[in-house]
Amino acid sequence: MEKFKFLRGDKTIWAMIALLAIASFLPVYSASTNLVYTVSEGKASTLGFLVKHLAHISIGLLIVFIAHKFHYERYKKFSLLGMPLVILLLAYTLSQGKVIGGANASRWIEIPFIGFSFQTSTFASTILMVYVARTLAKMHNTSYTFQESLLKLWFPVGAVLIFILPSNFSTAALIFAMVCMLVYVGQYPLKYLGYIFGLALIGISLFVLLYMAFPTNKYFSRVSTWKARVERFSTDKPDEDDYQIEKAKIAIASGKIQGLGPGKSVQKNFLPQSSSDFIFAIIVEEYGMIGGYALVFIYMILFFRFLVRSNKAPTLFGKLLIVGLGFPIIFQAFINMGVAVELLPVTGQPLPLISSGGTSIWMTCLSLGIILSVTKKEDEMAADLLEEKQREEALQRLVEREVIIMNEEGVDVNQQKIEEIKYSIREELSKDEEDSLYNGQNPMNSVRNKE
Repeated sequence: MEKFKFLRGDKTIWAMIALLAIASFLPVYSASTNLVYTVSEGKASTLGFLVKHLAHISIGLLIVFIAHKFHYERYKKFSLLGMPLVILLLAYTLSQGKVIGGANASRWIEIPFIGFSFQTSTFASTILMVYVARTLAKMHNTSYTFQESLLKLWFPVGAVLIFILPSNFSTAALIFAMVCMLVYVGQYPLKYLGYIFGLALIGISLFVLLYMAFPTNKYFSRVSTWKARVERFSTDKPDEDDYQIEKAKIAIASGKIQGLGPGKSVQKNFLPQSSSDFIFAIIVEEYGMIGGYALVFIYMILFFRFLVRSNKAPTLFGKLLIVGLGFPIIFQAFINMGVAVELLPVTGQPLPLISSGGTSIWMTCLSLGIILSVTKKEDEMAADLLEEKQREEALQRLVEREVIIMNEEGVDVNQQKIEEIKYSIREELSKDEEDSLYNGQNPMNSVRNKE
């Protein structure tokens, strides 16, 4: 572990990030054969998609490393400055965003000159969670009315959801659910939360009424898709989603216990979005139930570490950051898996750190980097406490040794004399520690040398 001392924070979380990143390459490479013919129309190659995924993962890991270097308290300011930018980006995306891969919704914006498409909703959800954590931590132990919390907390949340809802209901619903979970953890009054549920119900009803009044408007074009998906899920009515689910179920059934082997998936050639939304089905087909359960186990370890670290967080803001940024990653993973086995309707949620796609990987990595920043501070505080304890124990041993020597010399040692000895040793150690710090050494070395 000495080689990875530059990686601070929870080592288990670091290990799970590395495992998921490594595990993603073979499934993405295998499933990309479908993208070669459906997206690029034979103009690209599977190697090209693999290199692209490698670039996305590499940039993502760099984001984790940079994000975990910052003190987590600094993200308060970042979220405060980022919220207006997020709302503007979402408004622009809704009105001017482009359609990718045949999706009948404007979810992406294209960055000028470089031709890169960016999904703003994933960026917005990360910034929003940090903002909500900041606001809850600020309001904690203070008295406030529902109207005050509505302005400080729920107005920005509502603005984000309003701009995401028309194009991506599943993401908007997931964000709202995670925000509600976060405010519950942050001890937001349940009575106020009940009011929010009522306002949310009114908002959805108003949205549906507007759809019924203007069914051809582009801002309501996704409502018919949501309706069809719910009908298909509840009545088994055949449609495109039914085709995807059936192919996913065939892939999972074909994998059995051990799987067909890496790259030997058959359904990847027929299953749309095989490298993103339905990549779990391809993993089970190629690596069997063993591979599927192994992936679930990794996400469960992450979830367990998030629970442990949130309870150990040094501040309420740190605790809320881990919950608000970590839990959505786990929920998104199980939503993706649930869709593949038809436990849930088709939602279009990727599998975190496994599915191909730059924005999803990068925002997941940003969230994990912030979480590691919190755990880094926990570790530093624990290390400081341990070092302080060791210093006091070493000091006590030095004092006891001096007292023994003075007793042997016949010197009368009282409590005042002991305090003078302690003061003298501390002064001498303080000078030695300054020299140690100047030379880039551990200050505890001066205590050990003195002993």
